[in-house]
Amino acid sequence: MLPRVKIEFANGALGQVAVSPDGVFGLLTTAAPVNEKLELLKSYVVKSMDDVTNTLGVTEANNPGLHKVLTEFYNTAGDGTELWLRCFAETVTLTEMATLATTNGIRNLLQDANGRLRGVFIHRTPASGYSATIAGGLDGDVATAIAAAQLTADWSSETLKAPIFIMVAGLYYTGDPIELTDLTTGNQNRLGVMIGDTVSGNGCAIGILAGRLAKMPVQRNIGRVKDGAVITLTSAYLGNIKAELADAGSVHDKGYITFRMHTGRSGYYFTDDPLATLPTDDYNHLTARRTVDKAYRLAYGAMLNELLEEIPVSDEGKVSVSFAKGLETLAENAVINSMTVNGELGNDPENQNDTGVECLVDTNQNIVATGFLKVGLRVKPYGYARYINVELGFKTISQ
Repeated sequence: MLPRVKIEFANGALGQVAVSPDGVFGLLTTAAPVNEKLELLKSYVVKSMDDVTNTLGVTEANNPGLHKVLTEFYNTAGDGTELWLRCFAETVTLTEMATLATTNGIRNLLQDANGRLRGVFIHRTPASGYSATIAGGLDGDVATAIAAAQLTADWSSETLKAPIFIMVAGLYYTGDPIELTDLTTGNQNRLGVMIGDTVSGNGCAIGILAGRLAKMPVQRNIGRVKDGAVITLTSAYLGNIKAELADAGSVHDKGYITFRMHTGRSGYYFTDDPLATLPTDDYNHLTARRTVDKAYRLAYGAMLNELLEEIPVSDEGKVSVSFAKGLETLAENAVINSMTVNGELGNDPENQNDTGVECLVDTNQNIVATGFLKVGLRVKPYGYARYINVELGFKTISQ
């Protein structure tokens, strides 16, 4: 071999991590099949309206409902946003789409995506002549879909180890918030319902909600004013009533996501991001749900490598201190490198030691006797200024 100088590139010093697909969602909805292009009961991945039109053959003429929801999604999220799509016949209900046992349904979408989805949005454009049975101020199909969707989301978290939230379209809103079922008395903390559309009638602009969430970090509230209006060029409606004339406050108080206006600002904003559960539930808002679900995935990935690992123990069969500290550092670093560094946790900027995450492994547990290793992991959320009170008065010279 000739004398030479060889320089090798070192790797891994920067500690970079792969971008987390926090905004990768699924959409279940109804549609008409398109010959040799869009098939029902098949999972597709689209990233732009060009994919929707050219690859799937979906147009406003052959699928007005599907075209509308996807157009509103990409107008909000932007081209390049990954969306998993699965379509059903127009006769299929929200409940059937949300039910885990439905043949070729949501289970198939979740399995096809192999844990990639962070949320699923369920919407439908009923067939011509459909007559809704109103219950709780909405199509009765919504209430049964809520219960089915929570079970599906729980299954995804517990069985697939891929936690998700599910949003259901609040179709056929009567316009009277008094009639609405109060979601704040429920216990579906992975489930939300949206009311509101860009046209008057019985629909729901759930594509706008999905699009807003797709481009936001997990800790960001969809109603954040600094991010601007979600609807600027058209009107927003709650049922048949324009949003500025509707009682959006009462709809919000019942636990629904909907549209509102702010005095002095043009366009329409989301009211907030509630989920269908008690106000005392730690996960009663999407911000909390998405934040803790991301931490779950990171912790699961870190802990999976330790499955069936040899653990050094004391004479009493308890976990060694050095191993416990190493595992705590492993779990915390997984969260720090993917969340703290991106500003997704509510750590105190005035405290350099506050990373927003804390892990604790109890060294008193007897791992030899039980085989169980209990790890405590906590992440710190942000606070949100939902109510701002300003005391205003005159300032006199003496003051």
